[in-house]
Amino acid sequence: MAASQRSELGASNVRLFKDRAARWGVTFGGGLVLIALLLIFFYLLYVVEPIFRGVEIERQQSFAIPGQGQTLAMGMEEQSEIGFRFSDKGDLTFFALKTKPGTDWQPGEVLLSERVAEQPTAFASTQPQKKRYAYAVANGQVRIIEPKFRSKFTAGQRLTTPYVDFGNDGELIQVDPQQRTLTQLAYEYDGDSSLFAAVTADNTVIVNYAMATKSFLTGAVELESKFTELPLTGEVDNILVQPNLSQVFVRQGNRFYVFDVSRTGKVTERQLLNIERRRYGEITSMQLLAGASSVMFGHANGLVTQWFEVAGENGRQYQYIREFKAGDDAIVDIVAEYYRRTFYTVSENGQVGVFHTTSEADLYLEHPDKLRADRVVIDPRANTLLMQSGGELHTFNLENEHPEVSWSGIWQEVWYEGYPEPQYVWQSTSGSDDFEPKFSLVPISFGTIKAAAYAMLFAVPIGLAAAVYTAYFMSPSVRKVVKPTVEIMEALPTVILGFLAGLWLAPIIENYLPGIVATIILVPSAIILVAFLSSRLPKTWRNKFTDGRAALILLPVVALVSWFAFEMSPFIERVLFDGNVRQFITNELGITFDQRNSLVVGIAMGFAVIPTIFSIAEDAVFSVPNHLSNGSLALGATTWQTLTKVVLLTASPGIFSAVMMGLGRAVGETMIVLMATGNTPIMDWNIFEGMRTLSANIAVEMPESEVGSSHYRILFLAAFVLFVFTFAFNTLAELVRQRLREKYSSM
Repeated sequence: MAASQRSELGASNVRLFKDRAARWGVTFGGGLVLIALLLIFFYLLYVVEPIFRGVEIERQQSFAIPGQGQTLAMGMEEQSEIGFRFSDKGDLTFFALKTKPGTDWQPGEVLLSERVAEQPTAFASTQPQKKRYAYAVANGQVRIIEPKFRSKFTAGQRLTTPYVDFGNDGELIQVDPQQRTLTQLAYEYDGDSSLFAAVTADNTVIVNYAMATKSFLTGAVELESKFTELPLTGEVDNILVQPNLSQVFVRQGNRFYVFDVSRTGKVTERQLLNIERRRYGEITSMQLLAGASSVMFGHANGLVTQWFEVAGENGRQYQYIREFKAGDDAIVDIVAEYYRRTFYTVSENGQVGVFHTTSEADLYLEHPDKLRADRVVIDPRANTLLMQSGGELHTFNLENEHPEVSWSGIWQEVWYEGYPEPQYVWQSTSGSDDFEPKFSLVPISFGTIKAAAYAMLFAVPIGLAAAVYTAYFMSPSVRKVVKPTVEIMEALPTVILGFLAGLWLAPIIENYLPGIVATIILVPSAIILVAFLSSRLPKTWRNKFTDGRAALILLPVVALVSWFAFEMSPFIERVLFDGNVRQFITNELGITFDQRNSLVVGIAMGFAVIPTIFSIAEDAVFSVPNHLSNGSLALGATTWQTLTKVVLLTASPGIFSAVMMGLGRAVGETMIVLMATGNTPIMDWNIFEGMRTLSANIAVEMPESEVGSSHYRILFLAAFVLFVFTFAFNTLAELVRQRLREKYSSM
């Protein structure tokens, strides 16, 4: 007896240990899942956070201004090791910006100084990336100068040496044939051709288009000048030339003239803007932004306004776009970065401002290191700022990695250069350095919702109807075959579904669109008709199919009706749509039709989502206790009444969970959307157009993005948004499921 009690006690202890081990194991596993989700969440935040940091400017070196005379322009080479300075004496001076291993350079030490022009009367520079400068000298002539740098490696150390190169083989260019003194000068070049705009001593504005022509006999390149005097009188404040040599800008006070320059050198006035003093203030400076599509005006009240061409009734015209507040003092200088739409302002009180036009971001507005700025310049990589203050030059380390990203730029409409109005646009890359990145997440978030909506529109009715019929009406023998078969569909790789949708289904839908529509209408109608006719059959016949196998009769009916609809498709297309339904939709209805469209995605993704919805919903319906349905039937309710009033209400928490799980699967789907649509980030509910989703966008663009770049971090932000979408859907599903369970648990 005692041995039996000890045996039972030992068995009880073993079971107790197993129960505790299982409980702790499940708890530990669940905790690891939560920790993994939190780690993903915080890692995404860690990668995304730098794009919202502000500008940091930290002083590095200070030294006396090298050379003599007043500074006309400054610059730096790409590594920010050597700077150069043009003076009003005609000197070009190269100097060290920092100490360098392997050399005895000291900051401010003159490395090379050369007189490049004698008694200059005017000075001009091209856009920063072209790195050319021009001095006007006596008799209306101009000399072109290029500061250049030569690098070589010695004993593993890179040594950069500066030298001076001259354009036009060092020959002077006769800009004014009348040999008048030039007091203002603007210059740009494009390959071998050049465009000069200048103001003479008598306030005459001239334009000289030096076109490069190649001799047919000798092959030598010669410059053929086309000279024009502009019909302007009065004093000119600013004059600029577009880098593509297509336009000349002249400012007289608040009057802004735009002149078109044709490829033949003909100059015509396009537009005259009278910029309101009362609204914007007196103009004190003017500069072209990177890309030369936007003109930036600095005003006496500290305002900076952006203007660019917008298509309208009178063609493309410059108009006001946006403004930035750079303090309360007059803007004396505007400096544009080489490639980004970031610009820097210098106010009359020496304050420096940093702004970005596309993101409409005010990034910085201070006196760097409490110094008064007279002039600033940015290196090509935009990580070093060189500032002149009094008789000294100061170099600053510039941290401004992601100026083009702001919360408003991501989620609000932005007016991009060349666009007729503010829009939501995703366009992250281009083949041009002048490209303006467009990082709106709205189109791809919309595409995610659109793809999921059309997939659920296809999957929910079929999945739920199949689940209810299988669980409640189908015979056990048939259910044992149908349920595993549908669930096995979930294991089908989505890349195969996407491949079939893009290369097989999309052409079928395009060629048999009337048949597809007819199938959607005729198949349900045929099922209802067969059900109606079967209800009129003799009772002895109907009793033979009361075990749930009646649906098997519908299989040949569905197949036959579908075949009939597709066979009639060419006839319907010929009779109703003049033989081409796609052309009818495009031309007559004005609806864009793409072969890989939302209809293809809805069917293919719906096919992938159906097994998820079916499996969970079928389990929920099948798990309803039999005594509830039997009690309802015993009280005289019909089978349909029992289903709608008892079974579905009791199973509603599980059914809702099935729908939300299917929605979560559709939102996160990648390969089907990637392969079955054109991946165009547009915002249109048109079922015949495609879309681009968050997941597909990440899959397409992540391999080509530079690690640490704004594009790279924005893609992680898109992943974070997708994570939030999925989390929100699952949380909502759980809350509703709990409410439904509490409401119907008493049944």
